Amino acid sequence: MHRFVVGYLLLSFGSLISLVHSWTDSRDVNALNVMFKSLKAPSQLSGWRVSGGDPCSDSWQGVKCSGSRVTEISLSNYGLNGELGYQLSNLTSLTSLDVSKNNLNDQIPYQLPPNAVRINLSHNQFTGNVPYSISQMSNIESINLSNNKLDGTLSDMFAKVKKLKSFDLSNNELTDKLPNSFANLTNLNTLRLQNNQLTGTLNVLADLPIEDLNVENNKFSGWIPNELKGIRSLKTGGNSWSTGKAPPPPPGVRHRHPNAKDQDNKDDGEKSKLVRNVAIVAGSCLGAMLVFAALMAVFARRKAAHPSSQFLDEERNTGTKDNTPFQSRELAGAQYVSNVKESKGLKTIQSGVTLDQASLQISGPMGLNRSVSGRGSSVSEQTSRLKGRSSTSAPVIAYSLEDLQNATSDFASRNLQGEGNIGRVYRAKCEDGKVLAVKKIDPILIQGEKPEGFAEIVANISKLHHPNIAELVGYCSEQGNYLLVYDHYRNGSLHEFLHVSDDFSKPLTWNTRVSIALGAARAVEYLHDVCSPPIVHKNIKSSNILLDLELTPHLSDYGMAHFHQRTSQNLGMGYNAPECARPSAYTLKSDVYSFGVVMLELLTGRMPLDNKRPKAEQCLVKWASPRLQDNGALAAMVDPALRGLYPPKSLSPFADIIAHCVKSDPKLRPAMSEVVQSLIQLVQQSNMNLGDDLSTSRRTEDSDYAVYV
Repeated sequence: MHRFVVGYLLLSFGSLISLVHSWTDSRDVNALNVMFKSLKAPSQLSGWRVSGGDPCSDSWQGVKCSGSRVTEISLSNYGLNGELGYQLSNLTSLTSLDVSKNNLNDQIPYQLPPNAVRINLSHNQFTGNVPYSISQMSNIESINLSNNKLDGTLSDMFAKVKKLKSFDLSNNELTDKLPNSFANLTNLNTLRLQNNQLTGTLNVLADLPIEDLNVENNKFSGWIPNELKGIRSLKTGGNSWSTGKAPPPPPGVRHRHPNAKDQDNKDDGEKSKLVRNVAIVAGSCLGAMLVFAALMAVFARRKAAHPSSQFLDEERNTGTKDNTPFQSRELAGAQYVSNVKESKGLKTIQSGVTLDQASLQISGPMGLNRSVSGRGSSVSEQTSRLKGRSSTSAPVIAYSLEDLQNATSDFASRNLQGEGNIGRVYRAKCEDGKVLAVKKIDPILIQGEKPEGFAEIVANISKLHHPNIAELVGYCSEQGNYLLVYDHYRNGSLHEFLHVSDDFSKPLTWNTRVSIALGAARAVEYLHDVCSPPIVHKNIKSSNILLDLELTPHLSDYGMAHFHQRTSQNLGMGYNAPECARPSAYTLKSDVYSFGVVMLELLTGRMPLDNKRPKAEQCLVKWASPRLQDNGALAAMVDPALRGLYPPKSLSPFADIIAHCVKSDPKLRPAMSEVVQSLIQLVQQSNMNLGDDLSTSRRTEDSDYAVYV
């Protein structure tokens, strides 16, 4: 009986372990949920869900896993419509993505799975550019984007994609010259570019190991390099090649003979003859060397008992002055670069964003890793984690009232950082030197509040994790006091940067403004689309967008609906949508309106309401709305602090996003996911690098400004 019980327990325990291991990583679940929703929830994808689920254990159609991570998505020829969603960068273990032969449309998501080996998006209706995030996909070996409607130029983004073996861009509408970084594709075997509108020469391909090349029906010109004429398969018809003898190669450049194999055989014969001659000479020398070695051995034995002190000193000096210091300098330099990159959040787009990757990859908010945005999620990684299922999330700390009183000097006025609709925020300096921000809820709003009710609010807020929100780190509920504790952001708020001039600030550059808009948009998108049920922020404004030392935005004051319902105050003068006369009237679309006003602040440098301006200009939305679609008036609206330093082609798309967000009819406003995608497209089409100029827009690192209202 005892053995039976033990055996049963072991079997149950083993089943439990298996169940735990089968639980799909929350990042992958979220990404597939968003993809399914973006694909319009097709019935042919059995098992897939708009929210939650377990793709690995439940065997979702076309999905393969290893452990708890999704590794392959194979959905070729499923009759799919819609888009792929905006969280593909979360699929960090995905090696193969095949959605070919469907009816997918719009732009290819800017951030593709960062560690993919094979990507096949061919035979769809994709438009726009080839995603710049490919520049950080160091493991990619095969990319097929053929038979779509891609246009524009190929960005110079292939320097790090050295494992790429097969690249198919045929049957699109690509224009301009081949990028110089194609020369870095040292493993490229197959390249298909036929039926585009590409121009220039093929010289950049001359030294690549290509054996299958098709460039038919483009607008190439010049001469076909001799190095390509002997490859296995070459198709070049339908171009404007030059006739006559090609000019000689530049001095020092070696060209492969058109008949490569014959030339190689000839070279091999000459090399063999040379080797024989060298062998004869070497044989003659060998005997002399053996005799010399024997004599030296005898001499060395005689000198062994009395080594040369001068020789040892020179050897010691060489090791001290040359070798060791040189290696140390190299290591120190590498460590310094590593530290600088980490401290500045400059990650390449593999994760993100980093931004990673940006990012975008992009540093800061893209994940893009930040080439475009995101952030260094990756960026630090641009991952939206639902309800705290990430084991890396720090636990929320229960602070004592006494500790917080000591840290704020009993909530002294000198530590007051800001005051908003539901309370005041104080700067708190802990004994270990860490600086925090303590939000003290207005006593009027907590009359009759029970501790367990506040505990539930804390529990709900603590489950929210995103790189662009100001996450809760602690709380306190003692003696009728209710306090929330956050990290302290030393660069203050976006409001301060735009509207409070001081000696510490430099004007925000255009790229930084776009980066902030994208990061903040992703935070709101997380609240609206990832959280279940969706969270309406209700108080989006520039003073609630906090900036860290790298100017990465962090949205604050979210999850406060419980308290907002109890206040009769207008939550955001100048930010409120027309339909919002009271806090209970706020919706997801009213959040979109408020976000549009923030974007207007970024564009114009003006405050939402400014009584110091002429009456017709006091309300920013009313003044700006008619001008957003007028290119002539638009240029005159731009913040003078930019001094005209912005890419003109990015101005109109930015204004167009604003115009849609601040529509008076909520039904005409876009969802936040659409706003995010539009900002990403703006970055792509403008070839903006959001990670390059953040250092030109910042406060001093000694600043202690921060506002949570």
